[in-house]
Amino acid sequence: MWNQVYDPLHSAVLSTIAAAVPVVTLLVLIASGRVKAHIAAIIAVILTNLIAIFIFTMPANMSIRASALGVVAGFFPIGWIVLNVIFLYQITVATGQFELLKRAVGGVTEDRRLQLLLIAFSFGAFFEGASGFGTPVAITGSVLIGLGFSPLAASGLSLIANTAPVAYGALGTPIQGLASVTGLDPYILGAMVGRQLPIFSLIVPFWVVWAFAGWKGMKDVWPAILVTGVTFAVPQFVISNYINPWIVDIGASLISMGCLILFLRVWQPKQLWLSPALRGRDESAATMTKPAAMDRTPLTQRELWTALLPWIIVCVVMLIWGNGAFKTWANSIFTVNYPVPELHNMINKVPPVAAKPTPEGAVFAFTYLSFTGTGMLIAAIISAALAGFSPARMIVEYGRTVRLCAISLITISAMLAIGTLTRLSGVDATLGLAFAATGVLYPFFGTLLGWLGVALTGSDTASNILFGNLQKITSEQLGLSPILMAAANSSGGVMGKMIDAQSIVVASTATNWYGHEGTILRFVFWHSIVLASLVGLFVTLQAYVWPFTAMVLK
Repeated sequence: MWNQVYDPLHSAVLSTIAAAVPVVTLLVLIASGRVKAHIAAIIAVILTNLIAIFIFTMPANMSIRASALGVVAGFFPIGWIVLNVIFLYQITVATGQFELLKRAVGGVTEDRRLQLLLIAFSFGAFFEGASGFGTPVAITGSVLIGLGFSPLAASGLSLIANTAPVAYGALGTPIQGLASVTGLDPYILGAMVGRQLPIFSLIVPFWVVWAFAGWKGMKDVWPAILVTGVTFAVPQFVISNYINPWIVDIGASLISMGCLILFLRVWQPKQLWLSPALRGRDESAATMTKPAAMDRTPLTQRELWTALLPWIIVCVVMLIWGNGAFKTWANSIFTVNYPVPELHNMINKVPPVAAKPTPEGAVFAFTYLSFTGTGMLIAAIISAALAGFSPARMIVEYGRTVRLCAISLITISAMLAIGTLTRLSGVDATLGLAFAATGVLYPFFGTLLGWLGVALTGSDTASNILFGNLQKITSEQLGLSPILMAAANSSGGVMGKMIDAQSIVVASTATNWYGHEGTILRFVFWHSIVLASLVGLFVTLQAYVWPFTAMVLK
């Protein structure tokens, strides 16, 4: 057994600096734009191994095995989702269904700001609720690029929009993960998150349109933005507090989408925004091909169903694949659990990160049938078959998709290697303890701890599992509500989703904008920092200031 060491340099400051080196290096290399994302990720993996072994005293064989586990976990399930989403997109383009979808969306509104609300926010929130794990950014990014949005707008704005629903993603998986490590009731945790995020569900639609079109561009469509935000935020609060945390995103997104479409039947802006580029700061505008003029001929009923059919199939399949009963059934048919030798349960997480020495599991669960990516592949195959694709043509198209995504899949696997290694070596726990030492300011910095966790791991679920118990222990020591701070970990984490390297690579893959990950990161970084800080300020008000304290569940 090896016990994690959280202060290897016998100085909290120096140990924290050492722990921060891998992630800072990764972000700086990507943001510089001079190093390709996959090279930056490989360099960061090597650096993380050196720090884990030579500073944090992790045995070398464990460090290497942890990295290998992360590489495999990067492809299954994350890379597997991305690959099959792009495969579906390629099929809809090849069959002409995507061209019909563009006309269908144009039939609702030609205004780019309103298309952004409909696709990036409401449609993306549905896929976050149904499957999560990169699916919404992959789908909305590819749809927006197909609608003619510039690569930076399609990827960056999809990342910003995919924040408010993340805490309830994949049918409430982050909440369930948080409950599993804290021992708190998932219904109570879900309700507490539902008393924090709705205000940001109101803000994010305004924020996305402002980031795209500027203040005046946002102001001109504020009624539609308000409808979108209110009809998502109110159901988000009601469902999370009075029904359950599992169907929050599904319900809220469908209501929001339906209300926006109905509203746009009776209201349209006086001036239509037809530019697909970010106002005044689109670094991709020079490389963007001007979209062809959209065919404005109204779709027949048959054409409309043809356009929507692949996405209806995806929605149905994702709802099935996200269902717990289905997962249990599928896993009973096909599951291969591989405990990594000399790593599984051979590392102890120790106080103060855990209440008592707790072995860290290291199992690769190859639950192929229940992987979200497998559901996406099945949806793509069904869509292709109904469109008249032969099996041979499907294989050719799939091979083309693999070649298209190869570099991105390597990058995603390297990112997960970093996340897995930092978790098992205790490197990220050292960063967490630095946040936990902030005393009276802990509600603010504890929220940012959730943000850091998602930025490191790429997953709100992983961040909750990583830091949830630390939030509970620290809040109890400081006399704060453990429910408040555990929930704040998840609520703050959603704003880290837009800057985690894994999500950025998914976005660049979906928009076919390889090699520009640094541009995307630079665009979203300050949005992420400011929004996370606003969540932290709101949680601080909940902790100390009436009437916000009345919102805290005891």
